[in-house]
Amino acid sequence: MRLHLIRHPRTEAAADVCYGSSDVAPLQAELDACLRALLADAALPRGLPIYSSPLQRCASLARRLAESWGAAAPVLDERLAEMHFGAWELRPWGEIPRREVDDWAADMAGYRPGRGETVLEMARRVLAFRDDVAVRGEDACVICHAGTIRLLMAANGRGDLRDVALAAARAPAGIGYGQLVVLQVASGAG
Repeated sequence: MRLHLIRHPRTEAAADVCYGSSDVAPLQAELDACLRALLADAALPRGLPIYSSPLQRCASLARRLAESWGAAAPVLDERLAEMHFGAWELRPWGEIPRREVDDWAADMAGYRPGRGETVLEMARRVLAFRDDVAVRGEDACVICHAGTIRLLMAANGRGDLRDVALAAARAPAGIGYGQLVVLQVASGAG
């Protein structure tokens, strides 16, 4: 089974802001450009079932892609949302106390940034989504976030949830806006 993972378009949030699970809108021009690029991408088969984070930066692209394909409406799944950064949400990264950032760096899997969600908790929900989709054994299109994509990529070949969370947290942030990543997943992955 292949998951065609697509990161959402660039958002209205400033580049230096931690927006995590905040529901920020995509930039309209970026949304339009992303849709055009995906429709022209031969690596993305048309008509796949579409799953999406419910956050508007993902859901708006998912809806437009489904309409363009003449496919069923996307399934919006909370488990695909980006990590919740608690009190860090919508704050410039430079305003987050250095001690808190250092505490997170010391415990990447278990620390609660801004008293929000841990990477381990996010991994648990993201992999539950993957396992549910894998049971169906069908290729799918998943429109989500860089953190979600890193977790799904880190899970391939790793069994221990903590190892997955740590690998994803330590992975470089090199997933571009609108980027398509095709991931081969074993059917019944769990």
